[in-house]
Amino acid sequence: MANPAQQVSELRGRFVGPDGEFTGRVRIDGEHIAAVDEEASSSASDELTWVPGFVDLHNHGGNLGAFPSGTLEECRRAADFHRAHGTTTLLASLVSGNHAELCGQAEILAQLAEAGEIAGIHMEGPFVNAGKCGAQDPSRIVDGDPELFASVIDAAGGHLRAMTFAPETAAVPELLDLCAQHKIIASLGHTTADYELTVSVIAQAHERGVTVTATHLFNAMPPVHHREPGAVAALLNAAKAGEAYVELIADGVHLADGTVDMAYSGRAFAITDAMEAAGVSDGEYKLGHLRVQVTDGVARVDSGSIAGGTSTLAEQFARFAQRHGLAEAVRFTSTTAAHVLCDAGLQQATELGEVGIGKRANLVGLDSQLQVRRVMNGGRELEA
Repeated sequence: MANPAQQVSELRGRFVGPDGEFTGRVRIDGEHIAAVDEEASSSASDELTWVPGFVDLHNHGGNLGAFPSGTLEECRRAADFHRAHGTTTLLASLVSGNHAELCGQAEILAQLAEAGEIAGIHMEGPFVNAGKCGAQDPSRIVDGDPELFASVIDAAGGHLRAMTFAPETAAVPELLDLCAQHKIIASLGHTTADYELTVSVIAQAHERGVTVTATHLFNAMPPVHHREPGAVAALLNAAKAGEAYVELIADGVHLADGTVDMAYSGRAFAITDAMEAAGVSDGEYKLGHLRVQVTDGVARVDSGSIAGGTSTLAEQFARFAQRHGLAEAVRFTSTTAAHVLCDAGLQQATELGEVGIGKRANLVGLDSQLQVRRVMNGGRELEA
């Protein structure tokens, strides 16, 4: 488990943000960056490259801890695992469940949010399309139900930040009204919706001031056809117009690198969709109620569908940086996701995703191979 260690007052080395880099030092006062000195000398002992802490808005767990079904300690273990690998801001994701399951787990995760160990909760399902359930349990999928949604919102105690639903589900206007009232991101996914319906739901969300994202774009959606562009094209066009953001699982398993590069823009951001097998060996695990077999790091349910991820955002950062450079990788794994949270009204997210005065001292120190060597969380270095 990673635990907060001593407060650090100064870091030296190479610093990379979304707009460029410098070599020098950063002075930390409490939880924030107090000063940046780009003229300071750096010695051979300061060879780390520092980037903003990673921001993961879709994560089901890791290190044998499952956010959708784990105890408080198991969920804490999952959050600790990802934080130790540089993900200093994380939304803990649920999967489709019934009223008791969703509300009970939301109450557990709300305790982690109150303690500042996660940034909030993401409710993935149950208002999704059973024909595109992926690793969602078909027996738990139901039509859009505003009363159930409201119950989970209450159970989450103000910490529900995002909700995934299919555009074709029932009661979409009422679901969006609740998103607007509680500043919850509307994430569209697990869908067979056509282009026109998806565009309509995005427009309805914008009428209410609701931030829109795509839940793991391409995955659990029909492929783009030249005469049937579908939800994928609608969401990509909305992102191009500044009306949506899109999640990409850029682990080389869920999406080919070429697909990631095609979809990448300033409105696209990386997620892990990680499940409890992240960080541990191949074997049999669970996601919600479903059995998951992990072979060569790839998780699948019995139907053959990929069942969440086993990567960390640090691994996705390194993979993406090899093709696009460090600054773009910072945007992809940190800055843009922070903007999503800002747009959704999370005020403290304005302090994330950059290296600068007044920004939160969430920083990840990488070696020459882009492996995580040190993690700063709010000005404190985490013990390995």
